[in-house]
Amino acid sequence: MPEKYYAGFDLGGTELKYGLINSSGRVIFKNKVSSPPDIEQLMALIENLWTELWRKYPRKIKAVGFGFAGFYSLKQKRILHSPNYPALNNYPLFPALKKIIPIPFSVHNDANLAAFGEYMYGSGRGVQSLVFLTVGTGVGSGIILGGELWQGKCGFAGELGHITVNPEGMRCNCGNIGCLETEVSAPALVRNYRNFSGTNEQLTARDVYLRARGGDEAAKKSFDRCGYFLGIGLGIVINFMNPEKIIIGGGVMDSGPWLLRPAISEARKRSNPASFACCHIQKASLGNEAGFIGAAAWARKQLELKNRASNRPSE
Repeated sequence: MPEKYYAGFDLGGTELKYGLINSSGRVIFKNKVSSPPDIEQLMALIENLWTELWRKYPRKIKAVGFGFAGFYSLKQKRILHSPNYPALNNYPLFPALKKIIPIPFSVHNDANLAAFGEYMYGSGRGVQSLVFLTVGTGVGSGIILGGELWQGKCGFAGELGHITVNPEGMRCNCGNIGCLETEVSAPALVRNYRNFSGTNEQLTARDVYLRARGGDEAAKKSFDRCGYFLGIGLGIVINFMNPEKIIIGGGVMDSGPWLLRPAISEARKRSNPASFACCHIQKASLGNEAGFIGAAAWARKQLELKNRASNRPSE
């Protein structure tokens, strides 16, 4: 029987990651490109990438999943508001994608699908309740409850990046003040370093990480501050949900213990001891591939549900 593939696209604030998995979740192909700022350019890019995939693997791809950054409405089937990719705001995604993709496709929030990817094929395998956070340009998250992606009534569940952790903090792109995203993301890490060091030089989060490894005290303090606020957020999650696992991924987590250690320390202080003791906090295992893997796995699941409902053989 010919092998079946499922495609996934994961659009973040800076990169579009995409690839294919097979029925076992093994990555067959992967790549990434810069995210274009204009929505028409984005759709043209998706069309080109899809054409490339279809030519390379003709008739093997059975479904496509798209993870887009922002508040995805299940009812309206569009991103109502995307703090880190505003070009998506209220854009009619389904009609545009239907012109491009000739096979079944599905759409959801990017972090929700990354959570689903970790649950299916990563650090969340075998767990019934988990919370996934991705720390990069922003902070996204997704929740698995009872082995299912928790979407909420309208599709907006799991937006932990927009819980308030610093009421006296900065205004977030979502309009709120002091969101977790404003205190923990890559831009926050760079901002912290500039404040602690007094420098105005152009830096990336990776630069701060390398300086921390080299013994730079301002860089260490920058991670400690981000970890402090991340720990506050984790404490809220642990006390409120009592999950089996919290998995943290995203580009900033490439720093490993520099962020995770202060975050776990603060979460311990702010959590009910019994709840903290039964929650395992760890780094995600799929890395930056979680988003497109989860999108592809979600597309496969939606196709199977559709086929089951119509009594058709599963793809």
